Amino acid sequence: MATFIFLLALTNAQNAPGDYLALHNRARAQVDIDPMQWSNTVVAYAQAYAEKRKGDCAMIHSTGPYGENIVVCYYPKFTRADAVKMWANEKPLYDHGSNKCVGGECGHYTQMVWRSSVRLGCARVPCKANSQFVVCNYDPPGNYIGEKP
Repeated sequence: MATFIFLLALTNAQNAPGDYLALHNRARAQVDIDPMQWSNTVVAYAQAYAEKRKGDCAMIHSTGPYGENIVVCYYPKFTRADAVKMWANEKPLYDHGSNKCVGGECGHYTQMVWRSSVRLGCARVPCKANSQFVVCNYDPPGNYIGEKP
């Protein structure tokens, strides 16, 4: 019984909202960019949008006032940390010199480390087929064509 309680506590810790911020700020620190702050305003936006996607889990951006990363994983134990790590793993695909993605998608990563994005809010909801929809919003938005993060 004690093992089960420990594992449950570990799982809840892995899904703590602080994971979003800590992992974003770790990626930013690696490239010498100031940390972001957690914003309840941006969280409220992210949560409201995640709730809209709960019924279909569609990979559709909100087109709202913030920068945005979204992901759907068809695995019920997909954590908040898993989502952020997936975006951070795009780092090797970004070539700073040419300011381009090389060999794949890197826009999730560049939004994470966009220098002027200083406020973060994220949400995760379960949806159909035991999948998870995760959204992080960034204020102000980034990823402007022709500009470097």
